[in-house]
Amino acid sequence: MSFSSDLKEELSKKVKFVNEDLVRLEFFGYLISSNTCILNSEKIKYSTESEYNINRFSKLLERLDIKDYSIGVSGKTFFIIFDMEKILGEVYIEDNKVLLKDNPEKEENIKALIRGIYLGAGSVNNPESKYHLEMSVLDKKSAQYVQEKLLEFSINSKTIEDKKEYTIYLKEGEEVSKFLAFIGASKSVLRFEEIRVQREMNNKVNRLVNCEAANLNKTINAAVEQIEAIEKLKKSKKFDNLDDNLKEIAIARLENPNMPLVQLGQTLSTPVGKSGANYRLKKIVEIANEL
Repeated sequence: MSFSSDLKEELSKKVKFVNEDLVRLEFFGYLISSNTCILNSEKIKYSTESEYNINRFSKLLERLDIKDYSIGVSGKTFFIIFDMEKILGEVYIEDNKVLLKDNPEKEENIKALIRGIYLGAGSVNNPESKYHLEMSVLDKKSAQYVQEKLLEFSINSKTIEDKKEYTIYLKEGEEVSKFLAFIGASKSVLRFEEIRVQREMNNKVNRLVNCEAANLNKTINAAVEQIEAIEKLKKSKKFDNLDDNLKEIAIARLENPNMPLVQLGQTLSTPVGKSGANYRLKKIVEIANEL
């Protein structure tokens, strides 16, 4: 399964239904997500492609003693339709959206609500490819509330409006990891961090390899330019006009076309360092360019 599916499975199998306030708030999180719609004045429909989600949602309904519901499937989508009468004391309907009358302020209540929103309409990319987690709600106030509360727990997120819904998203690995821990997905956090460490190590290795390759190409290109300059001087009969130091390093370069400057300088009768060898070869190139 994908990382996103594994995360949904982990969250949906959380069995802590003892605290009714937390159960109710996670349930309300589902309701204010963008996958919920009002069918009429009496019914609410929640839809998802995740079997784990639909099972979790049905357990929340039962725990809240909402037994008048039906589960169906349409293609790859599962849905639950239930009577809204029992929940209208704590939520209200406006513009065909479910809205909370009062947003929670206690930490455990906030976590339960946001976990419900994520389960209701959230997704996360495979961290092996890129870091991106998002969840959607239907109203601006709910999106602002979620973003503000996440920030209180040092989780930075952004919100965009698209097609009459608001998407809260995180694009940094550190933020995604903190969010997963925030909603109680401990197993997924461990897996995410393992992937993140491996990915960062791979990126570091790739940067080093690319740097080495770039340096090698630079060295090769410089050596080719030097050899071409020396050959040009020979063809123009100007080579013998060079002073002895330049002649000596020119001959050393022709005999050792791939040798780094540090080693090339050590082959001379009076060894010089990298900068000395580089200076002499640059002088040869300049003389050749003036012809």
